[in-house]
Amino acid sequence: MIRTFTTLAVLLAAPAAVAQSMELTPAESRAATIGSSETFTGTALVAPVFGPDMGDVSAGEVTFLPGARSAWHTHPAGQKLVVTAGSGWVQERGQPKQLMQAGDVIWCPPGIEHWHGATDTTHVTHFAIQQVVDGSAVTWGEKVTDADYLE
Repeated sequence: MIRTFTTLAVLLAAPAAVAQSMELTPAESRAATIGSSETFTGTALVAPVFGPDMGDVSAGEVTFLPGARSAWHTHPAGQKLVVTAGSGWVQERGQPKQLMQAGDVIWCPPGIEHWHGATDTTHVTHFAIQQVVDGSAVTWGEKVTDADYLE
């Protein structure tokens, strides 16, 4: 009987001995880089928030200066945009562009071609959250033309 309780106590304590603990990533360790001129027009600052260590989901914080925007693109599992500052535009191919503002959350379904960025006079910052599928989270298309951007 004592052996049973001892064995049970060891088994219950074992997970605590190998349990992981919380991890804090300081903001200053998430240095932003200027987005590639192949996938952005204008100045877009891109900072990683977290990599695909949570079910292959990753996130980046992107700040677009006035006039900056992404190229047309799609996501195999869709994308959530959480706007944290400023105001900008988001557009699905073939649809009118829409204003997005701090506090808004945008869902871009899988495979839907879209772009997002600042307005021509304001900046915007958002978290972009997407899942990696077969090694990729995004498929980039052509850049949004100035005419299409200002339409």
